[in-house]
Order: sequence, then structure tokens, then C-alpha cells
Amino acid sequence: MGFAATILTLYPEMFPGPLGISLAGRALERGDWSCETVQIRDFATDRHRTVDDTPAGGGAGMVLRADVLAAALDHALAPNENHLRSYRAERAARSRDTAASRSRVSTGDRMSAVHPEPAEGLDTNGLPVLAMTPRGKPITQARIREIAAGPGVVLICGRFEGFDERFFEARPGVEQVSLADIVLSGGEPAALAILDACIRLLPGVMGAPASGVEESFENGLLEHPHYTRPQQWEGRTIPEVLRSGDHAKIAAWRKARAEEDTRSRRPDLWERHTGARDRPASGARRDDTD
Repeated sequence: MGFAATILTLYPEMFPGPLGISLAGRALERGDWSCETVQIRDFATDRHRTVDDTPAGGGAGMVLRADVLAAALDHALAPNENHLRSYRAERAARSRDTAASRSRVSTGDRMSAVHPEPAEGLDTNGLPVLAMTPRGKPITQARIREIAAGPGVVLICGRFEGFDERFFEARPGVEQVSLADIVLSGGEPAALAILDACIRLLPGVMGAPASGVEESFENGLLEHPHYTRPQQWEGRTIPEVLRSGDHAKIAAWRKARAEEDTRSRRPDLWERHTGARDRPASGARRDDTD
């Protein structure tokens, strides 16, 4: 059973877009994942198919209506009940071979042998539902891995000035997420990026399982720099240690460079990395004054 992506958007023609080619495109053809769009405008109730209105209290732009969004989301979630039942049945079948499955699980295999159970207690039928908004929490690689390990995802693409806040109050299972501290013309490019990040982690999409592990953010650091042929280019030479054949020295160099680059380029990541590294199992920070 493939990973099912459902996108709520005012521009369905933007999907699958670039995800219809290369690795994601081939995975789509194989059925490793599916892409369904829901036209938000179809759930407007007036003859003009209005999906937005002026901001309460005044101001520039328009705001997406809560009633239209809720109707579109409720419609999108309904057919996913069958998909979730199939997902849970598949998970149960896999768990019968627990011992063999667990022996195959590794961080380089997307934990493909045993899927985590989708979060419960939400009004989303257990599927992650993400709303693209610059007001959202920045999505992380860890969250991407969680989503990719499940049955699918529902993505809601914002437009205009954003969403009527009552939509999130009425549908508390919706996660508000952003890509970065930037503002896009709409949520579609962000949804494509999140989908791409998930799809590449599906089993068999990338040639080498380790490709999804030995990269930036997987261990809390930026990835080390890369080099390839030619050995010399415009007076610049590949570092000697990478040509030494000494795997221990290469690993040490890569680790040192990853730490150095993270410290200088992403002090926020470095602070989180060192904080997590210095935190004991109890969760309390160690006292550095000892």
C-alpha cells in the first residue's frame, strides 16, 4: 500500500508538478505514493464560489474562510478512513513477524519494517494534516521522517493573507507548519517541498538506504562538504584526507567539518545539538560548573 498524499489547494494543476519526474515521478508510476488534489473552491456555497473575504478589523488583503476550508478538509478526510484501515491491517500483518522485522530495522532503512501508529486523539482520522502558513512551526527532518513512516498526509495550501483562525480552533488536529522565515505567494511550493522530503524516504525510492541518513539534520548537524573528480580544479585540490583511503581519518574529518560548519553557519542548530548532547537521560541539563 502506497503513501497517500492529499492536497487542498486553489490550484490543483500545480500537482504533482516537479514531483512527476525523477525519483518521485518514478515512485509515483510504481505506486509507491499517490497524489490527489481537492479544489477548495468546490466547497464554496455561493454562486460566485467565494473562498475568501476581507479581514475583520480592516487591513490589506483577503482571508480564507473557515467554513469553506472546513468543508473541504472534512471531505478530504472521509475517504481516507479505508486507507487507514488498510494501513493498520498491513501493520498488524507485519507485526506477526516481529522478531525478524525488528532485526531488519535500522536508521538507514526508514524503519520500514514497523510503522508507528498514527497519532490518536485528533479529529483527522489519524492522518497528519498540515497547513502551510508562515505563522506555523518550522518543520524538521525528524517530523518529516515521522510522516513518511505513516500511511500518508493531508496538506492544506494557504493563500492571500492566510486562514481564518477559527478554522484551527475548530479542527485542532491541523498542524500549522512553515518551511522557513520567508513568505511565499501561496502554500503550494511549501507543500511540494514537504512532499518531496517525505517521498525520498519511502523504501526503494533512493538507490542507497544510507542516502537518507548520511545528510544534513539527521544527526542534528549540517552535512560535511563533498568533493568529486577532477582532483584539481582551478588550482583547488580535494583535501588529502579524502584521498588517503583511511576510513577512520575520513570519518573523523567529516565529523569535524560538520561540527565546524554547523557552529559557524547555523548557531541555532549547534546550540540544540550541544544541548541535546549534554542532556542526561533524566532530561535535566548537566551542571557545567562541576
